[in-house]
Amino acid sequence: MDRTISLFSAEATGPGLPDLAGLLCCQGQITGFGRTAARLSVLVEESWRARVLARECRSRGADAQVGVAECGSPQVRTSFRVDLLGLADRWLRPGHTGPAEDDSGKAVPGGFRLSGAMLRMWALAAGRPEPGGYLLGVDPLAPEMHEELLAVLAPLGVQARLLGPRAEQPAVRISGRRRLAGLLELIGEPPAGAEAAWPELPPVGERRERAPGEPRRGEPAGSQYLLEAVG
Repeated sequence: MDRTISLFSAEATGPGLPDLAGLLCCQGQITGFGRTAARLSVLVEESWRARVLARECRSRGADAQVGVAECGSPQVRTSFRVDLLGLADRWLRPGHTGPAEDDSGKAVPGGFRLSGAMLRMWALAAGRPEPGGYLLGVDPLAPEMHEELLAVLAPLGVQARLLGPRAEQPAVRISGRRRLAGLLELIGEPPAGAEAAWPELPPVGERRERAPGEPRRGEPAGSQYLLEAVG
């Protein structure tokens, strides 16, 4: 079936190194080495994610290796590279060279624009479907980033909300058939091995979740907020 590809879609342009910023939207970490190089790493829950992410990193010119971290989780890690210094400069807060025990050192860069390709990397590292919706994990070591990530999703037309502190893991939730279809258009088809982590469209006619701030049917339309952090 023919479909229109959005200008923001991961399929609209070829893969590039800037796409790796999507890993920093979730639990990915960037570590600087003086002013000479930086390394990107990400812990994931399943081994298949590590293998797929390493392949995606290599397709973007960043050689990445799969290993096991000290905590026992699968890990993808690049070498220290000069061409990753830009990511470190933009994403690390002043005075930080990388993650500490309880602080990632990250902040969403001013003026940051999320692309479909970055969103694709985010989904590969920390996305998971749930009944009627889709979750994008966010970094528990960077709680101050969570609401800012909602704001960078908005220009892509991704209406989302932040799960509250009682959730098992912090995450952004996207729900409703139309919103999930828009998300799928942005991130493209799943690479081999990632099918289980991709969004699933609910059946046509299934009752959708009302967007935060959206009036109930029959109510007068007032000020509507596209995004809402709850919890």
